[in-house]
Amino acid sequence: MRLVFMGTPEFSVPVLQALVDAGHEIAAVYCQPPRPAGRGKKDRPSPVQAYAETLGLAVRHPKSLKTAEAQAEFASFQADVAVVVAYGLILPQAVLDAPKHGCLNIHASLLPRWRGAAPIHRAIMAGDAETGVCIMQMEAGLDTGPVLLRASTPIARQETTGALHDRLSALGADLIVQALAQLPDLTPTPQPTAGVTYADKIDKAEARIDWTQSAERIDRQIRALSPFPGAWTQIGKDRVKLLSSRVVRGQGAAGRVLDDALTVACGAGAVSILRLQRASKEAQDTETFLRGWPVPAGTQMGG
Repeated sequence: MRLVFMGTPEFSVPVLQALVDAGHEIAAVYCQPPRPAGRGKKDRPSPVQAYAETLGLAVRHPKSLKTAEAQAEFASFQADVAVVVAYGLILPQAVLDAPKHGCLNIHASLLPRWRGAAPIHRAIMAGDAETGVCIMQMEAGLDTGPVLLRASTPIARQETTGALHDRLSALGADLIVQALAQLPDLTPTPQPTAGVTYADKIDKAEARIDWTQSAERIDRQIRALSPFPGAWTQIGKDRVKLLSSRVVRGQGAAGRVLDDALTVACGAGAVSILRLQRASKEAQDTETFLRGWPVPAGTQMGG
């Protein structure tokens, strides 16, 4: 099929690769414009743009698709389908209607649960037992369109957003190739009205750990925000990101380190910290971290 691909972050790259490998013609790739990054704050292309350029694909990164010029250019590619995954711009109706078979979105949740910007983070933070990917026919509403295909996967007890992100990206890549191969035979299924939840964008204020919360809730917070933005606490005067953990037995004053292996008491229960990162340092497993900076039993976390 002749496709327009629309995506921006690393999550989208395996999908573009899978479409190319499946033999589809990529008429154009749309992504967000380059952003300032690094110490020099020089404009850096998105992961999708960088990958598309290595393939010699035509790349477009308009700041908006609302202008007549942008919509005319999009229509000029005469696509059979637009495949959209984590693109970052709202698509006007003229864009949604331009491809012969419309726009298909790869959404990393089991719709209608976790519509919106941060479905992977929110699924882990909420303690969901499973999540998945939906191939959705896009319409004007926020992730409200009918679903063509879906696939579910369990969320492991110690899984982080980073690990689940990679699994769902690969699952989405496989599922969209399957959907395009079966497109004439697929029946769009309207989403049920019951069970709708919204995955709001992660706010930086959610990253600070409140040790008076239960161990289960803190463990979910740590895993949901790993690797970005990273749940954090203070150890002395230093801010430290906690990137991996597990719930363990233990009790004590909330935020108190219970042993020399970085088991920390919570409002109920305790968590064992498995991986962490000091500011401007590399992330380390706990054993390596403690060799360079011991945190003895009795230390109070949280400042």
